[in-house]
Amino acid sequence: MHMLHRLCLLVLCLGIVGATHAKTINTEAVNLRVETLKSGFSHPWGITELPDGDLLITERNGNLKRLTPNGLVVSILGTPKNVFQEGQGGLLDIALAPDFATNQRLYLSYAAVDEQGQAGTEVMVATLSKDVLIDSRVIFKALPKRSGGRHFGSRLLVTPEYLYITLGDRGHRDRAQFADDHLGTLVRLHHDGTVPESNPFVQTPSKQSEVFSFGHRNIQGIALDNNGTRIWAHEHGPQGGDELNVILAGENYGWPTITHGVNYGLGTQIGEGTSKPGMRQPVYYWDPSIAPSGMTMVNSQQFPMWQGDLLLGSLKFGLLVRLELENGQVRHEERMLEGQFGRIRDVIQARDGSLLILTDRRNGSILRVTPLPQS
Repeated sequence: MHMLHRLCLLVLCLGIVGATHAKTINTEAVNLRVETLKSGFSHPWGITELPDGDLLITERNGNLKRLTPNGLVVSILGTPKNVFQEGQGGLLDIALAPDFATNQRLYLSYAAVDEQGQAGTEVMVATLSKDVLIDSRVIFKALPKRSGGRHFGSRLLVTPEYLYITLGDRGHRDRAQFADDHLGTLVRLHHDGTVPESNPFVQTPSKQSEVFSFGHRNIQGIALDNNGTRIWAHEHGPQGGDELNVILAGENYGWPTITHGVNYGLGTQIGEGTSKPGMRQPVYYWDPSIAPSGMTMVNSQQFPMWQGDLLLGSLKFGLLVRLELENGQVRHEERMLEGQFGRIRDVIQARDGSLLILTDRRNGSILRVTPLPQS
């Protein structure tokens, strides 16, 4: 075979990452280079980086893909069989165990359907062996399962001690106020799926021991701050009233008794107003809603001007949102990339300090964001 022909075939097979296009984006403090690493993912939802530099990407249709640094995309076998692919459901988030380097364990969250056709969020732990998930087991099921495809939550946060699982109310808003089931809550477990004795409701028979906080509508982003002491989470409001919260053990975040949003279309009041004693106020809220998605806190040396800032995606406006924090409050909001790449589903910080963004579309992409040198 002619050498040039062989080389062209090799490039096609590997999908070389270098064959990308890039845009320059102006922001308040730095100009950004945004390049497309790879496209062709079906509504990608979660992304994580392996120690060797490969990326794992979940697709809402139930597939898990590995992207190598040279652009090769490989399907991972052994993903859950009962993934509920309807509405907001599907294969959702992915996170590595803290000791992944030694045992290759990872977590997957997904909407799972039962024999009656009812669905709810589940979390599976498995071992990644080359391109197959083995030794998998379900360590959490959000109960009760319900019909419909709304509000699965499903972001995962792994800390050195715990696994946090964000959930939604599944469209049954009043259940979020009770914590006697998992609807409208945030759950905290040990890495093996057992319940920590320090969870706030372990000694309360009327509430679920897995619940860490409640009164949530649909938590779609969660991040640990850079000193490891504060958990930030945001959730979708109704029409208006997306919230950013600091998560505290046992606290009630108000939904649907209090909210800064209103009923869709009608604009009528939900619940009792915007505040009530014993219910947490958001640190920050958006009205109109931006439909916030995955979130991370910056500690990258590539972005010294953004140290300690929260970065999150917006589904509604295709934004990368930067929140500048000071003493636990939002001091300033900057909106970037508006509509230029479509719906932004997730944003993470890579090991090299660059930012990786997932776009949520039928032909979804991974974008890499780096700062341009200052003139």
